[in-house]
Order: sequence, then C-alpha cells, then structure tokens
Amino acid sequence: MSRRRQATKRPIAKDGKFHSSLVTRLVNTVMICGKKSTAQRIVYGAFDTISEKNPASNPIEILQRAVDNAKPRIETKARRVGGATYQVPMEIPSDRQNALALRWIVDFADSRKGISMREALASEIMEAYQGQGNAIRKRDEVHKMAQANKAFAHFRW
Repeated sequence: MSRRRQATKRPIAKDGKFHSSLVTRLVNTVMICGKKSTAQRIVYGAFDTISEKNPASNPIEILQRAVDNAKPRIETKARRVGGATYQVPMEIPSDRQNALALRWIVDFADSRKGISMREALASEIMEAYQGQGNAIRKRDEVHKMAQANKAFAHFRW
C-alpha cells in the first residue's frame, strides 16, 4: 500500500449485453487467469438458466436482490492494543459489501461439485435471492462474530 497518496478508483465499465456494472463485477469475480470470454459465457449462461426457471422476472433484478441479501453490514478487523489482538467490529463501505457478497456467491458456487459452473452459479444466485444458501449463512456468521465482539467497539480507529 502506498504511503504517499490514496489510489484512485477506476470506473467500472458496463457489460455489453445487459449494460450493468454489477454484471461486469460478477464477470470479473468469476474470471480466472484473465479468461474473460469464458467468464462471460458462464455468467450469461447462468442468467439464461435463471430466466428459464423464472420467465416472469428479470435476471438482473434477481442478481441485485441476491447481492443485497448477501451483503454484510458489519465485520470484525484485527486491532493490536498493547500486545493483545482484539477483533473490533467495524462498518463496511458499500464497495466492499458488494465485493464480499459477489465473492461469497461465486466461491460457494465454485465449491459445488458434480454440476457445471453456470448451473451452480444460477442456483447460488437463486438461493441468495430467496434469503437462504451458503452466502447468506456466511453473512450471518460475519454478523454474529461482530455482535459477539461488540465489547471491543471502543477500540475502533
């Protein structure tokens, strides 16, 4: 991390098919080794699967609601005070909330064995949309950890 100045945030381009920056972030999270076209194929295939299962709804709105449901509001960060390390609960900036939610959805989809990544991603997005699944459980664990360490909130910096 640079000590001179804060790094400038680059704007995220909107994807070509849905014109959504959230879809671009999802594609970038799915992408491995710079293979963007493969990641786009996986994400767009997952959206096709979602729209087949729910023909009345828009897959972008489903993704937005799934990410909103999986977003953590508060997390713990390690803080060293006088030789002891405390887990201090802190509020999370909105950019990091989105990044964590997308990362959890993609990681849990990737850990599903026996089905293709596009089907796993579609089912993980649908579960997060419905308020259940692994990403929601992870969010609840993070919130529970922050709640348990609320006594150390005065160490916040």
